[in-house]
Amino acid sequence: MRLSIQMTHRTTSETGIAPTAAPFPTVSPDEVEFVQSTIIDWFATAERPLPWRDPATTAWAVLVSEIMSQQTPVSRVEPRWRAWMAKWPTPADLAAAPTAEVLHSWDRLGYPRRALRLQEAARVIAEDLDNRVPTTAAELEALPGIGSYTAAAVASFAHGQRTTVLDTNVRRVLVRVFAGRDRPTTSPSRRETQWAEQFVPAVGHVRWNAGVMEFGALVCTARNPNCDGCPLAEVCAWNRSGRPASAVRPKTQKWAGTDRQLRGAIMDVLKARHEETLDEAESDRLDGVPFDLLTASTTDLDEDMVESLGTVTSAKLRTMRDLSADAERISRLAADLVADGLAARHGDRLSLPR
Repeated sequence: MRLSIQMTHRTTSETGIAPTAAPFPTVSPDEVEFVQSTIIDWFATAERPLPWRDPATTAWAVLVSEIMSQQTPVSRVEPRWRAWMAKWPTPADLAAAPTAEVLHSWDRLGYPRRALRLQEAARVIAEDLDNRVPTTAAELEALPGIGSYTAAAVASFAHGQRTTVLDTNVRRVLVRVFAGRDRPTTSPSRRETQWAEQFVPAVGHVRWNAGVMEFGALVCTARNPNCDGCPLAEVCAWNRSGRPASAVRPKTQKWAGTDRQLRGAIMDVLKARHEETLDEAESDRLDGVPFDLLTASTTDLDEDMVESLGTVTSAKLRTMRDLSADAERISRLAADLVADGLAARHGDRLSLPR
């Protein structure tokens, strides 16, 4: 096996070709088989007992878990997923839910537009597909808001289809082990997807897809990978070449002081107002927050009116205003939220959408 690997992963000095010229090298069948069996065996003992991996889990529940898990740690997803599935166990249940309640239940998972797209997909499934989640990746990708990764993952984990599931964890494992690079590009190219297809076994492909994803999450992590305890350490091209760092550092998204942070703070105000008025009459419950309280200058702020919104809402409002009291900026971001379907403007008030 080691001889095969050494022949496959020749160095730049041996070939005269820079690594970027051939980022997806040819891999021997023996090497592929060894890595497949190692990952699947490792997964048999290391698999986390995530609720959506239960054999009785519905395809709908798997779809919800995949949407929630995008750019969000599993530790934050699991409790929200359990509550979500208890409230909306089928696509038809979510399709009929008030949008305000959907956004409120999304809570702090982030990127709330995912919740809107999930509800749009639920409506298509409920109204056009007899409340049944599609089986194939192509059919799944035709749903609103479902990309190629999510479609492949649901087709694999929910329906047992042989698909190439490429999330960031999977891609990182593959490029390290087989291509000798420390991390993948921002998004997979068609060439990378075609290259990765060869690693999905004909038998055991569901366990492989889940296992290599888990391996990237727990062992071959982006930062501080456990190379010393890695069962693939001796065959990993990246480890054998000294774990070279990429010349291009990954872009990190700033949070503090950004429009995204302020948008989230505005949404927190609206969600708090929604929650604190759930027991009121419907006409009052949907009245939202006076727009002037969001944009008024500090000297013009009516503290009595702020307090009248409720304890949690007033606290969230003050937190939002601590981030920015720029009326023009807040108005712009509020308009963006309305345009994105995340908020609604009713005269002089802003609320979650009906």
